[in-house]
Amino acid sequence: MPSATSVAPRKPDSARGPQNMVNPDVPAGATVTDPAMVKRAVKAAALGNAMEWFDFGVYSYIAVTLGKVFFPSGNPTAQLLSTFGAFAAAFLIRPLGGMVFGPLGDRVGRQKVLALTMIMMAAGTFAIGLIPSYATIGVWAPVLLLLARLVQGFSTGGEYAGASTFIAEYSPDKKRGFLGSWLEFGTLAGYIGGAGLVTLMTALMSSDDLLSWGWRIPFLIAGPMGLIGLYLRMRLEETPAFAAELEKAHKDEQARAKVRLRDMVTGQWKALLLCMGLVLVFNVTDYMLLSYMPSYLTSELKYDETHGLLVILGVMALMMCAQPFVGALTDRVGRRPVIATGCAGFFLLSLPALLLIREGSLWAIGLGLGALGLLLVCFTASMPATLPALFPTKVRYGSLSIGFNISVSVFGGTTPLVVTALIGATGDKMMPAYYMMAAAVVGGIAVWYLTESAGKPLPGSPAAVERPASSGS
Repeated sequence: MPSATSVAPRKPDSARGPQNMVNPDVPAGATVTDPAMVKRAVKAAALGNAMEWFDFGVYSYIAVTLGKVFFPSGNPTAQLLSTFGAFAAAFLIRPLGGMVFGPLGDRVGRQKVLALTMIMMAAGTFAIGLIPSYATIGVWAPVLLLLARLVQGFSTGGEYAGASTFIAEYSPDKKRGFLGSWLEFGTLAGYIGGAGLVTLMTALMSSDDLLSWGWRIPFLIAGPMGLIGLYLRMRLEETPAFAAELEKAHKDEQARAKVRLRDMVTGQWKALLLCMGLVLVFNVTDYMLLSYMPSYLTSELKYDETHGLLVILGVMALMMCAQPFVGALTDRVGRRPVIATGCAGFFLLSLPALLLIREGSLWAIGLGLGALGLLLVCFTASMPATLPALFPTKVRYGSLSIGFNISVSVFGGTTPLVVTALIGATGDKMMPAYYMMAAAVVGGIAVWYLTESAGKPLPGSPAAVERPASSGS
């Protein structure tokens, strides 16, 4: 994977005339990308995303302990519901963050907003590690926890759309799937970092120490990690697509001023609906597997907490290995077939996979979760390239932020809370499978109406190709 350093936007080589004479395969007017520069930009964005999701993921992995610290109750289900309620609250404010950071990213630049979201997320996570317990300050403990989660949720509203937009706008058209897949590779790395730390703490610390002070450690680590991520993102430069849009705007400030929030919604309503449907199946299955399953194994199946987390770690490592290969596959066969395969797989295999998980043995749990994890890669490897291609450059960050965060807030982030509540109300522990099957149906409908974008220029941008070997530097 590439190394991170500053990447300066450049005018298309094709604009310099002789470039195309030397390399007749380069389309007229195309942006010619430097592979080394693209790789540096991808790594910096992916590493920043890993920092974000380490912060956000730790909360999920230590949810059972947090329930005891902040929501004392004699009912473990009530504790878990309260903890996931605070988790879901962060998602409910995400659309507001998207409405602020998205349009801002289309006006002042992707890089500046991505740096801001990084420091806000780290600050919110670090604050959780400093909050006194319910036993110390009473009801103020869950109130402060909720406030910190709201800061996290607000900042995350601008994160995914910005990072995926950044990578998509830097990538050559024929490699956008492969390069975009590294964004979710970073997400998985962050999740593994958070889960690995919680697993190590659970294995090495006594239950009393973990409950008393140990749970604070992963949250306090977020401070220095956030500074590292901020440093990486501050070294990035704007994408060629945004630089070109900015240059046009300088020639016509009035035209730029007319791009308002309503243009990002009413002017893009068909693309927004498609975005929300794709994000629904992507995030319901993602949060079900990576955020909810560790708690499901512990609270519902009474599975040993440490072993449960180790199995999830193994599944995420498997997904990381498959991620770039499936991303490259989307460039060859298209995004639609890969996403459709994921939807069909979740509809047909969610019930058998959960039955395997409920069988309880290590091999059965590993096989069931592994199957779901590989199906999830169909989404994690394709969405970072698919979603930005739904919108034109001038509103891409804003429209994607709005559509993505509304869908995540209503469906994805609430998944642990809703499924826990449904199990509590019905007593049916197969609810996770039913929920994923319903999401797969919605995703399948969205794929049916989706236009294939693999190998094509982003809307509002010229074709982007890699610099041919003969062009020199």
